[in-house]
Amino acid sequence: MINTKKNKMNNVTNFEELLTNKYGKKGTPARDKYESESLAFRLGVMLKEARKEAKITQEELARKTGTKKSYISRIERGKSDIQLSTYQKLIEIGLGKHLKISIG
Repeated sequence: MINTKKNKMNNVTNFEELLTNKYGKKGTPARDKYESESLAFRLGVMLKEARKEAKITQEELARKTGTKKSYISRIERGKSDIQLSTYQKLIEIGLGKHLKISIG
């Protein structure tokens, strides 16, 4: 019985291994696509949470920043690749917050 438990524990993988198995190693086209889409999704979720915390609608955010509601919606759903300068504008001008970036 102990051997069975040990074998099951040896099969445990980490997130990086799962990504490599599904999308390939970092630097491959499939993995690069995944990484890009994942980042767009995470940025969209953060924008949506900050917008809701600020209690403004997508339409209000779009008006404040000179964009369209449909563009804000696409960003929040992770369906639009966004430039850092545009994201900063949405956060700082649209939401009155500060964008902090770190490299780790």
